[in-house]
Amino acid sequence: MAVISEQRSIRLLVRDDDLHRNRVTVLVRLFLAIPHFVWLTLWGVAAFVVAFVLWLAVLIEGTTPENLHDFVAGYVRYATHVASYVLLAANPYPGFRGAPGYAIDVEIDPPERQGRWGAFFRLILALPALLLASALGGWFSSGSAGRSSSWQPSSGGNERAAWFFSVGGVAVAAAFLAWFAILARGSAPRGLRDLTAFAIGYGAQAGGYLLLLTPRYPTSDPSLAEPYADLPGHPVRIVVTDDLARPRLTVLFRLFLAIPHIVWLALWSVAAVVAAFGAWFAALATGRVPSALHRFLAAYGRYATHVGAFVSVVGRRFPGFTGRAGSYGVDLDVDPPVLQNRWKTLFRLFLALPAVIVASALVGVSVVVGLLGWWYALASARMSEGMRNLGASCLRYNAQTYAYLALLTDRYPYGAPVLEGRSMPIADPEPAGVPGDSF
Repeated sequence: MAVISEQRSIRLLVRDDDLHRNRVTVLVRLFLAIPHFVWLTLWGVAAFVVAFVLWLAVLIEGTTPENLHDFVAGYVRYATHVASYVLLAANPYPGFRGAPGYAIDVEIDPPERQGRWGAFFRLILALPALLLASALGGWFSSGSAGRSSSWQPSSGGNERAAWFFSVGGVAVAAAFLAWFAILARGSAPRGLRDLTAFAIGYGAQAGGYLLLLTPRYPTSDPSLAEPYADLPGHPVRIVVTDDLARPRLTVLFRLFLAIPHIVWLALWSVAAVVAAFGAWFAALATGRVPSALHRFLAAYGRYATHVGAFVSVVGRRFPGFTGRAGSYGVDLDVDPPVLQNRWKTLFRLFLALPAVIVASALVGVSVVVGLLGWWYALASARMSEGMRNLGASCLRYNAQTYAYLALLTDRYPYGAPVLEGRSMPIADPEPAGVPGDSF
């Protein structure tokens, strides 16, 4: 069975996958993909030439010739297959024709009428979508991922690694981690696969819009991933009750208005670090974080989420300074403290490194969402629902990463880019808190 992301002109199709990956082929995956990189480059040059002809056809006739449309659609489909293979979201070796039927595929509708003005300014109109696609990764960065050997450990330290993954895209970070997980376990983490598939799907939408396959603008709404992405239960959940209206005046001066919050967040962060060390020692000694420390650290995480939502235009109102539960339209719901395994507590910083890598990449997405959302809200006095939901999904993962680091829970963050989904109780093939399927 296959699941399709949404009824749009360009739709991502994810077929059933047991997540098994052959360790040998994964180890040399970039080498195996070299013929595809060469053919993708040659086909891409031809596709962009044909897209220029499509651009002229739309300007003259308002539609595109079906045979030329199919040629470019085949390129987009083939690029999706190659990206899925290189980024470990799919296992079979793809064909070279871009034929339908691959494990992660796209369905592209036949040509339809397009507005001439929209086509004339297509390159300019596509820039925001291309910027977001670059932050997500997908097939826009799969080729550069291969050329830069992005799956090799960086020798420049944690800050350099965080910068690299935020620039290289979420899909690159997810593939880097999935590569190690597959070599160790023989299967890809479900959450990382779903996150990569979402990035690839958005890249296909952006590419199809740029190449005149559709007049419909790409949507970044995480609901696109709901048909194929599960959302396990987690002690830290994001709750979005905000509307999409954004007063232009508060949007215009949003960064200036956020200065008091940024100062207060920096001061509170110092106390939170001290409290987290105290929680670590307490959890090692008793197996549980004291309720007072848990409430303090939860309030800090909630407040940081409020501030992040306000700065990135994901939230509407000016937040309070206390991190009180239920006080903001983009909020965190944090469960009370429970017993935690002492061994996992002892090695918490080491275990959290994979989640920090993904969170760093998602920060880059949040920055792009904030930038694009700022312009969109200034123009329309409202926030794009897709960008609001994507920003909230990034905040959810970052909040879960913080909660794991700060000992609020030993449940590992989950990477699927959904706010809702086929919610399921979490299944633990490994103990909770160990990087595995919890990705």
